[in-house]
Amino acid sequence: MPATRSTHLRRGLAVVASLPLLALAACGYGSDSKDDSSGQQKVAAGAEKIDGLDSVKIGYFGNLTHGTALVGVNKGFFQKALGATDAKYQIFNAGPSEIEALNSGAIDIGWIGPSPSINGYTKSDGKSLRIIGGSASGGVKLVVNPKKIKSLDDVKGKKIATPQLGNTQDVAFLNWIAEKGWKVDAESGKGDVSVVRTDNKVTPDAYKSGSIDGAWVPEPTASKLVAEGAKVLLDEADLWPDKKFVITNIIVSQKFLAAHPKAVEAVLKASVDTNKWINANPDAAKAAANAQLKADSGKELPAEVLDPAWKSITFTDDPLASTLNTEAAHAVKAGLLEKPKLDGIYDLTLLNKVLAAEGGTAVADAGLGAK
Repeated sequence: MPATRSTHLRRGLAVVASLPLLALAACGYGSDSKDDSSGQQKVAAGAEKIDGLDSVKIGYFGNLTHGTALVGVNKGFFQKALGATDAKYQIFNAGPSEIEALNSGAIDIGWIGPSPSINGYTKSDGKSLRIIGGSASGGVKLVVNPKKIKSLDDVKGKKIATPQLGNTQDVAFLNWIAEKGWKVDAESGKGDVSVVRTDNKVTPDAYKSGSIDGAWVPEPTASKLVAEGAKVLLDEADLWPDKKFVITNIIVSQKFLAAHPKAVEAVLKASVDTNKWINANPDAAKAAANAQLKADSGKELPAEVLDPAWKSITFTDDPLASTLNTEAAHAVKAGLLEKPKLDGIYDLTLLNKVLAAEGGTAVADAGLGAK
């Protein structure tokens, strides 16, 4: 690569980093956040505060891929685990704002995608956060106009939307294009396929207008397009070993983790209990998640969107650490990321303690654990 091109890419990366780099658009549609306590439950009589804390501040996004948080709030799992310590919630629309909130102490723990986690960790030289647990896998699809695209080979020459330059789905699509042997300039999106960076909230309108022929997007955007007549051409899960890849994990401020491990353990126990309940009661969990979406935003998803979207997401305590490492490698391969230093990004000690207490199996950090 010529020096001028390399410099240009790095300058482009600086802009993407503010989005942030690899910001997980699956997590939201903007940058605003708001306080919300609609899902809080009453504290049980006789309950005590954990670590003497008045509250623990939890962040998440109003998306189905954050279903663990949505259901945990709605069904009171977090408040139950925290006892007399108040569970306070903040809802975000984009990765940068949640990372900023974590760094400033506005939240202590958050549900967020792998790419903002990578960005937040590397930008702070490994000092800001740790990934302490998993939450969800899957929920990303390539959906297309069936009149224009009938096979995977037909994608060549078409206009396909991704949520954002350098975000997780954008990198996944660029990697898939490269594996097909096609050429696309990662930064401009021009080449054998036109990669059109489009905010998820406007992608359905772009599809209806015909300005895009399809999209590589997370849920529920994929199912919204299907409701408009699009067809699922590829489920990204089919490209991964065991059809599993991280879409949402749990992060914590390193300062909060060091000062209040009992509170962190309580939130992780609530997360594990929530995932167990979700997997045992899928229909009730789906309804609870949709109810919390309505409580948080005033809008719920219609059944034709909710049902297929929920079905494509797997809720898991395993952070699927090896897949995060692979996602970062794909971004490096695409020229959108300099090789990141991810050693120490995970600390799964408390999660494995919770899992052991409940008779579960320990999860691995792929060699990226804190020493």
